[in-house]
Amino acid sequence: MGFSVSSKIKLNMPVVKQLDRAKQQALEQTGDALLTRVKNKQVMPFDTSILQDDSTAVDYSQSAKGIVKIVSDTPYARRLYFHPEYNFSRKENIAAGGKWFSPWLEGGTRQNFCSRAFVRLYRKEAGL
Repeated sequence: MGFSVSSKIKLNMPVVKQLDRAKQQALEQTGDALLTRVKNKQVMPFDTSILQDDSTAVDYSQSAKGIVKIVSDTPYARRLYFHPEYNFSRKENIAAGGKWFSPWLEGGTRQNFCSRAFVRLYRKEAGL
């Protein structure tokens, strides 16, 4: 009562490569979208615009491995981020404070932003 099944699969490698490129581009664009959203929501401390505009950017160096990072290269960024008790000026950014990425992290009010943005951007880039 035994039987045997065999099958052959032929992958369309140009399409697979196109989907891989689309994945990487969508990931990079998702990083850009998150940074733009954070800036638009005015949650980062803003005094002279150095932290928000000049020193914070998306690092794409590992996007081929599925990793993008938003990095700030100022020495005080870490101190400001992890100390929400500071008296942040809200003259320029009305919602300025510490831990400005919290709404977009797991458990935050905007936790699904990145996954939704990635899906939308991937479909666009892949032509789906």
